[in-house]
Amino acid sequence: MRDNASKVADIRDAVHLCIDMQNIFAPGGLWATPWMERVLPMIASIASRHPARTIFTRFITPQDPEDRPGQWQSYFHRWREATRRHLPPSGLELVPALGRFAPPATVIDKPAYSAFSNSALAGLLVQKNIGTIVITGAETDVCVLSTVLGAVDLGFRVVLVEDALCSSSDVGHDALMTMYRTRFHGQVDLVTAEELAEFWRE
Repeated sequence: MRDNASKVADIRDAVHLCIDMQNIFAPGGLWATPWMERVLPMIASIASRHPARTIFTRFITPQDPEDRPGQWQSYFHRWREATRRHLPPSGLELVPALGRFAPPATVIDKPAYSAFSNSALAGLLVQKNIGTIVITGAETDVCVLSTVLGAVDLGFRVVLVEDALCSSSDVGHDALMTMYRTRFHGQVDLVTAEELAEFWRE
Protein backbone atom coordinates (compact mmCIF):
# COMPACT_ATOMS: atom_id res chain seq x y z
CA MET A 1 0.00 0.00 0.00
CA ARG A 2 1.23 3.47 -0.87
CA ASP A 3 2.05 6.01 1.82
CA ASN A 4 -0.97 8.31 1.96
CA ALA A 5 -0.30 9.86 5.35
CA SER A 6 0.07 13.31 3.83
CA LYS A 7 -3.48 13.11 2.48
CA VAL A 8 -5.24 12.36 5.77
CA ALA A 9 -5.84 16.01 6.65
CA ASP A 10 -7.19 16.73 3.18
CA ILE A 11 -9.85 14.05 3.42
CA ARG A 12 -11.52 15.03 6.68
CA ASP A 13 -13.91 17.61 5.23
CA ALA A 14 -14.84 15.74 2.09
CA VAL A 15 -17.82 14.53 0.11
CA HIS A 16 -18.15 11.45 -2.04
CA LEU A 17 -19.39 12.59 -5.45
CA CYS A 18 -20.62 9.59 -7.42
CA ILE A 19 -21.19 10.32 -11.09
CA ASP A 20 -24.11 8.91 -13.08
CA MET A 21 -24.42 5.36 -11.81
CA GLN A 22 -27.82 5.01 -13.49
CA ASN A 23 -29.77 2.20 -15.07
CA ILE A 24 -29.20 3.63 -18.55
CA PHE A 25 -25.47 2.88 -18.11
CA ALA A 26 -25.96 -0.48 -16.38
CA PRO A 27 -25.89 -3.85 -18.19
CA GLY A 28 -28.90 -4.01 -20.47
CA GLY A 29 -29.26 -0.21 -20.51
CA LEU A 30 -29.27 1.90 -23.66
CA TRP A 31 -25.76 3.22 -22.94
CA ALA A 32 -24.47 0.15 -21.11
CA THR A 33 -20.99 0.51 -19.62
CA PRO A 34 -19.75 -3.08 -19.67
CA TRP A 35 -17.70 -3.06 -16.49
CA MET A 36 -19.97 -0.95 -14.30
CA GLU A 37 -20.80 -4.10 -12.34
CA ARG A 38 -17.11 -4.58 -11.57
CA VAL A 39 -16.78 -1.21 -9.81
CA LEU A 40 -20.22 -1.15 -8.22
CA PRO A 41 -19.19 -3.02 -5.02
CA MET A 42 -16.42 -0.48 -4.35
CA ILE A 43 -18.76 2.46 -4.85
CA ALA A 44 -21.44 0.90 -2.65
CA SER A 45 -18.85 0.30 0.07
CA ILE A 46 -17.79 3.97 0.05
CA ALA A 47 -21.41 5.14 0.08
CA SER A 48 -22.25 2.79 2.95
CA ARG A 49 -19.46 4.25 5.09
CA HIS A 50 -20.33 7.88 4.28
CA PRO A 51 -24.01 7.99 3.24
CA ALA A 52 -24.69 11.50 4.54
CA ARG A 53 -21.54 12.72 2.79
CA THR A 54 -22.43 11.11 -0.54
CA ILE A 55 -23.85 13.02 -3.49
CA PHE A 56 -25.13 11.03 -6.46
CA THR A 57 -25.50 12.78 -9.81
CA ARG A 58 -27.92 11.75 -12.52
CA PHE A 59 -27.53 12.71 -16.17
CA ILE A 60 -31.05 13.77 -17.13
CA THR A 61 -31.80 13.69 -20.83
CA PRO A 62 -34.22 16.23 -22.38
CA GLN A 63 -37.84 15.52 -23.18
CA ASP A 64 -37.03 16.33 -26.83
CA PRO A 65 -33.76 17.24 -28.61
CA GLU A 66 -34.96 20.81 -29.16
CA ASP A 67 -35.02 21.36 -25.39
CA ARG A 68 -31.22 21.58 -25.32
CA PRO A 69 -28.99 24.25 -26.90
CA GLY A 70 -26.59 24.03 -29.82
CA GLN A 71 -24.81 20.77 -30.50
CA TRP A 72 -26.80 18.98 -27.82
CA GLN A 73 -29.71 19.05 -30.27
CA SER A 74 -27.69 17.11 -32.86
CA TYR A 75 -26.53 14.72 -30.15
CA PHE A 76 -30.04 13.92 -29.00
CA HIS A 77 -31.38 13.67 -32.55
CA ARG A 78 -28.81 10.89 -32.94
CA TRP A 79 -29.80 9.41 -29.58
CA ARG A 80 -33.51 10.13 -29.76
CA GLU A 81 -34.29 6.90 -27.93
CA ALA A 82 -32.45 8.37 -24.92
CA THR A 83 -34.79 11.36 -24.68
CA ARG A 84 -37.43 11.25 -21.98
CA ARG A 85 -40.15 11.03 -24.61
CA HIS A 86 -38.89 7.54 -25.47
CA LEU A 87 -36.84 6.34 -22.50
CA PRO A 88 -38.67 4.68 -19.59
CA PRO A 89 -38.30 6.82 -16.44
CA SER A 90 -36.53 3.95 -14.70
CA GLY A 91 -33.63 4.35 -17.13
CA LEU A 92 -32.56 7.57 -15.44
CA GLU A 93 -32.84 6.25 -11.89
CA LEU A 94 -29.80 5.25 -9.86
CA VAL A 95 -28.96 1.57 -9.94
CA PRO A 96 -30.76 -0.12 -7.01
CA ALA A 97 -27.54 -0.98 -5.16
CA LEU A 98 -26.87 2.75 -4.76
CA GLY A 99 -30.36 4.22 -4.76
CA ARG A 100 -30.96 2.66 -1.35
CA PHE A 101 -28.50 5.16 0.19
CA ALA A 102 -30.61 8.18 -0.79
CA PRO A 103 -31.58 9.60 1.62
CA PRO A 104 -29.46 10.41 3.56
CA ALA A 105 -27.32 10.69 0.42
CA THR A 106 -28.20 13.62 -1.83
CA VAL A 107 -29.22 13.25 -5.47
CA ILE A 108 -28.42 16.08 -7.89
CA ASP A 109 -29.67 16.07 -11.48
CA LYS A 110 -27.59 17.61 -14.26
CA PRO A 111 -28.28 18.42 -17.91
CA ALA A 112 -24.73 17.96 -19.24
CA TYR A 113 -21.52 16.04 -18.63
CA SER A 114 -20.13 17.93 -15.65
CA ALA A 115 -21.72 17.61 -12.23
CA PHE A 116 -21.19 21.37 -12.02
CA SER A 117 -23.57 21.94 -14.94
CA ASN A 118 -26.08 22.00 -12.09
CA SER A 119 -25.10 25.32 -10.54
CA ALA A 120 -26.52 24.29 -7.16
CA LEU A 121 -23.69 21.80 -6.60
CA ALA A 122 -20.88 24.31 -6.13
CA GLY A 123 -23.02 26.33 -3.74
CA LEU A 124 -23.87 23.23 -1.72
CA LEU A 125 -20.21 22.29 -1.38
CA VAL A 126 -19.20 25.79 -0.34
CA GLN A 127 -22.06 25.92 2.17
CA LYS A 128 -20.81 22.70 3.73
CA ASN A 129 -17.19 23.99 3.81
CA ILE A 130 -16.05 21.12 1.61
CA GLY A 131 -12.44 21.24 0.46
CA THR A 132 -12.01 17.75 -0.99
CA ILE A 133 -14.16 15.81 -3.44
CA VAL A 134 -13.84 12.03 -3.64
CA ILE A 135 -15.01 11.03 -7.11
CA THR A 136 -16.33 7.68 -8.33
CA GLY A 137 -18.64 6.62 -11.14
CA ALA A 138 -19.07 6.73 -14.90
CA GLU A 139 -17.61 7.43 -17.35
CA THR A 140 -13.92 8.06 -16.69
CA ASP A 141 -13.35 9.83 -19.99
CA VAL A 142 -16.61 11.78 -20.30
CA CYS A 143 -18.70 12.87 -17.30
CA VAL A 144 -16.00 12.09 -14.72
CA LEU A 145 -13.44 14.00 -16.80
CA SER A 146 -15.71 17.02 -17.14
CA THR A 147 -16.48 16.97 -13.41
CA VAL A 148 -12.81 16.65 -12.42
CA LEU A 149 -11.84 19.66 -14.56
CA GLY A 150 -14.71 21.69 -13.13
CA ALA A 151 -13.72 20.80 -9.57
CA VAL A 152 -10.08 21.70 -10.21
CA ASP A 153 -11.09 25.03 -11.75
CA LEU A 154 -13.17 25.82 -8.65
CA GLY A 155 -10.23 25.06 -6.37
CA PHE A 156 -11.37 21.77 -4.86
CA ARG A 157 -8.92 19.01 -4.08
CA VAL A 158 -9.91 15.93 -6.08
CA VAL A 159 -9.40 12.33 -4.96
CA LEU A 160 -10.15 9.82 -7.70
CA VAL A 161 -10.87 6.26 -6.61
CA GLU A 162 -9.24 4.47 -9.50
CA ASP A 163 -10.94 1.09 -9.02
CA ALA A 164 -14.35 2.77 -8.61
CA LEU A 165 -14.40 4.41 -12.06
CA CYS A 166 -15.65 2.85 -15.27
CA SER A 167 -15.94 3.59 -18.96
CA SER A 168 -17.28 1.93 -22.08
CA SER A 169 -13.84 2.54 -23.62
CA ASP A 170 -10.80 0.81 -22.14
CA VAL A 171 -8.54 3.00 -24.30
CA GLY A 172 -10.27 6.18 -23.09
CA HIS A 173 -10.16 5.05 -19.46
CA ASP A 174 -6.46 4.21 -19.58
CA ALA A 175 -5.58 7.45 -21.36
CA LEU A 176 -7.41 9.53 -18.78
CA MET A 177 -5.89 7.71 -15.83
CA THR A 178 -2.47 8.50 -17.30
CA MET A 179 -3.44 12.13 -17.73
CA TYR A 180 -4.72 12.43 -14.17
CA ARG A 181 -1.45 11.00 -12.86
CA THR A 182 0.88 13.13 -14.98
CA ARG A 183 -0.85 16.46 -15.56
CA PHE A 184 -2.64 17.33 -12.30
CA HIS A 185 -0.04 16.72 -9.60
CA GLY A 186 -1.01 18.60 -6.44
CA GLN A 187 -4.66 18.91 -7.49
CA VAL A 188 -5.74 15.32 -8.20
CA ASP A 189 -4.79 12.26 -6.14
CA LEU A 190 -5.44 8.69 -7.28
CA VAL A 191 -6.14 6.04 -4.66
CA THR A 192 -7.76 2.64 -4.49
CA ALA A 193 -10.97 1.98 -2.58
CA GLU A 194 -8.95 0.05 0.00
CA GLU A 195 -6.60 2.97 0.53
CA LEU A 196 -9.49 5.39 0.80
CA ALA A 197 -10.96 3.32 3.63
CA GLU A 198 -7.66 3.62 5.49
CA PHE A 199 -7.41 7.39 5.55
CA TRP A 200 -11.01 8.69 5.28
CA ARG A 201 -12.43 8.09 8.72
CA GLU A 202 -15.08 10.18 10.40
